[in-house]
Amino acid sequence: MGELQSYLLKQGLSVSSISEKGRCLFVGRDFSPGEVIFSQEPYASVLDKGSLSNRCDGCFTSGLNLKRCSSCRMTWYCGGACQRSEWKSHQHECLALVNLSEERRNMLTSSIRLMVRLLLRRRLQNDRVISSNVTDNYNLVQELVAHMSDIDEKKLVLYAQMANLVKLILPNEEIDVKEIVQNFSRLVCNAHTICDSELRPLGTGIYPVMSIINHSCAPNSVLLFEGKLAVIRAMEAIPKGAEVLISYIEIAGSTETRRKALKEQYLFSCTCLRCIKVGSDDDLKESALLEGFRCINDQCDGFLLPNPDGKNFTCQRCGLLRNECKTRKRKEEVGEKLDYASKFVSSGKYSEACNLYRIIDQQQMELYHPLSIGLMRTRETLVMILMELKDCEEALRYCQLTIPVYQSM
Repeated sequence: MGELQSYLLKQGLSVSSISEKGRCLFVGRDFSPGEVIFSQEPYASVLDKGSLSNRCDGCFTSGLNLKRCSSCRMTWYCGGACQRSEWKSHQHECLALVNLSEERRNMLTSSIRLMVRLLLRRRLQNDRVISSNVTDNYNLVQELVAHMSDIDEKKLVLYAQMANLVKLILPNEEIDVKEIVQNFSRLVCNAHTICDSELRPLGTGIYPVMSIINHSCAPNSVLLFEGKLAVIRAMEAIPKGAEVLISYIEIAGSTETRRKALKEQYLFSCTCLRCIKVGSDDDLKESALLEGFRCINDQCDGFLLPNPDGKNFTCQRCGLLRNECKTRKRKEEVGEKLDYASKFVSSGKYSEACNLYRIIDQQQMELYHPLSIGLMRTRETLVMILMELKDCEEALRYCQLTIPVYQSM
């Protein structure tokens, strides 16, 4: 940590520990909106199964002329440069994959492959086949919080089974099953989903320094990816001495929804400026706007809250009632259409998906409050579909409709 601290100080950053939060990243100078605060390549990374055959394993770029590894036939490269740069590591993974049966190879999850790559990189760095430095070494991975005391027995058994599978894949490596179990727990809490420029998931990476940065539902920074490179940019002016904060989850949701997601995925209770308002009038209003229904009066933009009788919602602005049973049933019908529409997207039937999502958008406008995240997500999906269909003008129109939701938070 001493070497890392010295390195970060030169970047205008520092690491400090706070009892209730653990390690935190602070700025040692003022940062302007849009300025890069820090960037890091992954210690280990892996493409999702859906991206294996259309993305380069070295740089994560897409292309039509990708070449597949002739031995394991599981990794693809955009050219000789990427293949050569990855070969020191991939040759060992490649041999391990070749020695597996085809059935077992096809069963490998991204998490298993990521762990295999992490362990191989550790050994190659120890043997000085691959260089290490102050921000790229296995010790930083071990320092990440594992939350072992918070994991239930069922998950521990699962991690142990996965660790034994890793041991089977790498029979010649010195593997401590207990250490691998802890590493799987670290990955769950600390690994980052690598996305493209349109925020579509491509794979998973472990970025030890990035993982020092804490979460807030009102972040001052954002994590973006340039290929596999993780980049933290300031979203607003950050004064000297302030903590760098990003969001681990989708922040367009009620306090209850956000806190539940953080507890389940990252095993902590958020106490940021937005979350400490839980139960207050402002929090109830925000929740009703983001996840609630609209007033039946088209001219009213009030928010609805359920009545104690359990039969109606009442608009907090004009007082009109909306039948709860009918509203819930309508929500279920829209949900069924959403499930059906997503299948069109998954199968690449974008025209059919576009037509159905337009219908859903109209029905959600009648059902949800205009600032609803459900309506926003439908429109974000429409933006993606319309871009695939090369209808940029219509995509821009739907994109503009999503902006008020973010402005309201």
